[in-house]
Amino acid sequence: MTHSTPVFADLLAAAARIAPHAHVTPVLRSQSLDALTGASLYFKAENLQRAGAFKFRGACNAVWSLSDAEAARGVLTHSSGNHGAALALAARTRGIPAHVVVPEGAVATKVAAIRAYGATVHVCAPTLAAREAMTAQLQASTGAELVHPFTDARVIAGQGTAALELLKQAGDLDAVFAPIGGGGLIGGTAIAVAGLTTGTRVVAAEPVGASDAYDSLQRGARVAELVPDTICDGLRALIGAVNFELLRAHRVEVLLVSDAQTQAAMRLLWERLKLVVEPSSATVFAALLAHRERFAGQRLGLILSGGNVDLDALRG
Repeated sequence: MTHSTPVFADLLAAAARIAPHAHVTPVLRSQSLDALTGASLYFKAENLQRAGAFKFRGACNAVWSLSDAEAARGVLTHSSGNHGAALALAARTRGIPAHVVVPEGAVATKVAAIRAYGATVHVCAPTLAAREAMTAQLQASTGAELVHPFTDARVIAGQGTAALELLKQAGDLDAVFAPIGGGGLIGGTAIAVAGLTTGTRVVAAEPVGASDAYDSLQRGARVAELVPDTICDGLRALIGAVNFELLRAHRVEVLLVSDAQTQAAMRLLWERLKLVVEPSSATVFAALLAHRERFAGQRLGLILSGGNVDLDALRG
């Protein structure tokens, strides 16, 4: 794709490209959660995607978009977990090298998954500057193709395929909820919704302790500095520039949720849907619970983004 921002046709192309490799994840229902919220809920279970998260869609699309010459040099990214694992697995499907720069202190299970899928892990200091410096050094030494976790147009297009599937599986929806961190999933979701519907709203769920997308929309300019403080490790990245423009272009609403609200929502999802979802994933249900009066009587899609939980951290 020659443009820096994907369009609907790119999502359709991505869906065809990843079809031999990615799962079509199920959409799940729960009568008890419908009753609790007063709405009809359609949960898109991306925690059942390969590598345990929606991230495989974007990584797979990026890897299989490469020419043979580009692919031979391998792929490279920086990631605290899910994207790194997804890129490692996507690279394995094509038989090419993968390099992942990981900050110290990343969730152990996610780093283990990156290694298990065959990538070479490079550990750096836990700062964005350190990540970017090591990534640039590796790119220069290996010639690998950089696949950014959320600003890469190929990644955004791939992430949007989850919403494409959801809308086809669930039918007409009044709104689609997705978590927001760097903005790859919400950007792709907004493009998909705009391409397939006329009145469906897109709602992003964001932790209070990582509220840069919400703050950016309030200010009318992207917030470029914020120190995140949230249990949602997958949502600590600042929203990308291209992702922020997609938010504005598609009039995405951002709802903030506390960590306590997210933990309560995660517990309900585990209990009622019998699904292991990570905190980042539970933010969408937390946002709905906090605003249930607004959405009562509506048909709502909720993208459960991933299920890569560090079970050791749950011991108490």
